[in-house]
Amino acid sequence: MYKVIFKRLTDLLVAFFALVILSPVFIIILVLLSSVNQGKPFFFQRRPGRNEEIFSIIKFKTMTDEKDAHGNLLPEARRTTKIGEFMRRTSLDEIPQLINVLKGDMSLIGPRPLRVHYLPYYTNAERIRHSVRPGITGLAQVSGRNSLSWDDKLALDITYVKNLSLLLDLKIILKTIKRVLSSEHTVYDPNMLDLDELRKSLPASESAGPA
Repeated sequence: MYKVIFKRLTDLLVAFFALVILSPVFIIILVLLSSVNQGKPFFFQRRPGRNEEIFSIIKFKTMTDEKDAHGNLLPEARRTTKIGEFMRRTSLDEIPQLINVLKGDMSLIGPRPLRVHYLPYYTNAERIRHSVRPGITGLAQVSGRNSLSWDDKLALDITYVKNLSLLLDLKIILKTIKRVLSSEHTVYDPNMLDLDELRKSLPASESAGPA
């Protein structure tokens, strides 16, 4: 009952009231980023949602579009603004995803929507992560996030989907609040391999693909 009806109802109510409460912060960030990023305060990117349907995730833009003499984007470290770095550290850049929740693209809690180009590399077992709406936060995010390997993250996504319940969602929400306040979620592992590279290193018989 919770998974089918009340989870979506909770998403709608919480997302709506959260946007209302955070509207002053939303507007201030909107104005600041519009001036820093030449009138482009939002970042849009295609991500797979429930049943692998593609949608555009919305975030506050934390990097500029600066390019080198050859027209190529500069490295992320050089394009990340001071306000952008602060928003990442405090997760304020995630606020616009509440709009995704209201639209039905996302849930407050669920497996994080990864890049579209990862789709061919999931194992059949891992594809269960797309049987529910992706979330702003999730079990993997409160269990180590960037300090975890890709296999560990995806295993936690599977665990979440198979054990989805009100109690589990409440635990994730409480842990998310704790991590945001302590900035524990910002741990970055420079040796973390891209999912593409991980999958390419596997033998063909072990790589992901439709059943």
